[in-house]
Amino acid sequence: MTGAEPPNRPAAAEHAAGGYRIPVPSPSILDGLDRRARSALEDEMEWLCLPGGQILFREGEAPDALYLVVAGTLAISDGRPGKDGAMLGQVRAGETVGEMGLLSERPRSATVVALRDCSLLRIGKQAFERFIRLHPSAALHFLAQLVDRLEQATRGTRSVLVPATLALVPIDAAVPVDELAEKLAGAVSRLGLKVCVLGDSEARHTEEHFHAVESAHDLTIYRGGTASVSWIPLCIRRADRLLLLATGRAPSCNLALLSAETRPQWRAADLVLLADDSGSCQSAAPWLAQLPVQGHYHLRRHSAADIGRLARCVTGRAVGLVLSGGGARGFGHIGVIKALRASGIPLDLLGGTSIGAIIAAGAALEWQDDDFDTRIRRAFVDSNPLDDYTFPIVALTKGHKVSARLREHFGERRIEDLWRPYFCVASNLTTGEVAVLRQGVLWRALRASIAIPGLLPPVIEGGAVLSDGAVLNNLPADVMATIRRGPVIGVDVTHYRALQPQRSRPRHWLQRLLGGDHQGPGIATMLMTAANLGSDAQTRLSRAHVDVLLEPPLAVSIRDWRAYDRAVAAGYRYAMERMADIDRAIRAAIRSGAAPSR
Repeated sequence: MTGAEPPNRPAAAEHAAGGYRIPVPSPSILDGLDRRARSALEDEMEWLCLPGGQILFREGEAPDALYLVVAGTLAISDGRPGKDGAMLGQVRAGETVGEMGLLSERPRSATVVALRDCSLLRIGKQAFERFIRLHPSAALHFLAQLVDRLEQATRGTRSVLVPATLALVPIDAAVPVDELAEKLAGAVSRLGLKVCVLGDSEARHTEEHFHAVESAHDLTIYRGGTASVSWIPLCIRRADRLLLLATGRAPSCNLALLSAETRPQWRAADLVLLADDSGSCQSAAPWLAQLPVQGHYHLRRHSAADIGRLARCVTGRAVGLVLSGGGARGFGHIGVIKALRASGIPLDLLGGTSIGAIIAAGAALEWQDDDFDTRIRRAFVDSNPLDDYTFPIVALTKGHKVSARLREHFGERRIEDLWRPYFCVASNLTTGEVAVLRQGVLWRALRASIAIPGLLPPVIEGGAVLSDGAVLNNLPADVMATIRRGPVIGVDVTHYRALQPQRSRPRHWLQRLLGGDHQGPGIATMLMTAANLGSDAQTRLSRAHVDVLLEPPLAVSIRDWRAYDRAVAAGYRYAMERMADIDRAIRAAIRSGAAPSR
């Protein structure tokens, strides 16, 4: 074991189980009760040990008890017969579950399952009713918790998933798990957290020992290995989150064990793929097709930056950056990125729509400032990418120039193989829903995300017609928030002056032949503006999911491709002026959302 030995902490209350005693965590429903009420409630409690993966109660069952989580984490699932279920929330140490059924006398509204080995205190229905009759004021504690949960659900409050225990499970014998565990622990420690690493030599210890270690640290890392047959299953059972470690080799025999342990689709597991010795990114698709993981990370073994990013992701401190669409105004995103980098703000998770998707993809590929300037100039500034006009049967342009430039700068790289987690959104015109693109060839996903209806032909993918993501969601901060890894910065560049009617005289013989002069902007400008304003209502909803909203004042029109330098400079200047606010908001979001789930 590495890390500090657990101190002797005063216990709020202790309950015996299997010959040892475990303290009830604080805060809990016991806090605030007077001594008489507290003693009465403790007398009614029964001890319960629930192994990881076991169901506590099912949706539709009659309520017979409420439970206080002493150690471990429970998951609330909407699972019903014939469904795997999706995780709706978590119940952490010190919190209760099941009181709604007792108070309302209605069947269970959800299924609750142990995400890991849990220690619970059970209060039966009759005991609870007896306690409330004798101590009616204590009911306010339960009602306050219910009101808090309902408010969170009504406001769409997102909770960051921060584990108190983490299991590193190598699924490839070539993984240097000991080295990675120590490096990850060091990075977590530098974030100001108390961390401890437990190896297979700890397998002989009791539940009391593990609980004491976990209680004394913000994060306990269970380091898996191959020396002990029983150690990896124990690591998995005790972990709030799994990190499955692999290289580029074929999946090993550990998959049989993992598929059994991680069967529920909401099981908290991520894949970490180690780069090869040359630093090349490994292909993630074969692994993602076989492993039930929520996310994945690419890691260069000797990169302190990569280790630091992984540490932030697993501790709820990862910074997500979401960029809106906006045509040429999207160049302002580059200035914002340059300012964030210059100020030391990490960009751990990236996503965007339309031009914002392109800029975010460059950041996910780790383009430097010079790369952005060179590549974006070549793709959009040196010549108009939207002037390969054609007879408008499907769109005004052929879209060949845009596709060629995207392939030139992004090649055949796949989304899941970018150095940093990334997504972009498109509008699925077949289903009328937002398409969140997390896998597949990057340039095709970008081509779909910027396919402005009427201006660029749509992309046909998997039998669906995909068009500009700005039509349905121009600031997909809600998508980033569902990842729940930390604070979210949203950059919206669509707030520009409304289009003004103006007389435009034809300059080309075809214009004179087809229409003469007219009032208003050209059709391309109209289509781009309409696409970016079409999801204004959704954008307002998405803003509720950001911790920092940036709206650079850009005196640039949506088709002013020559205004690159001006837009970048304006974005940089605005972000630097807001940097104190940005840093303060990020710190506040981490403090409020990154409480370990002890």
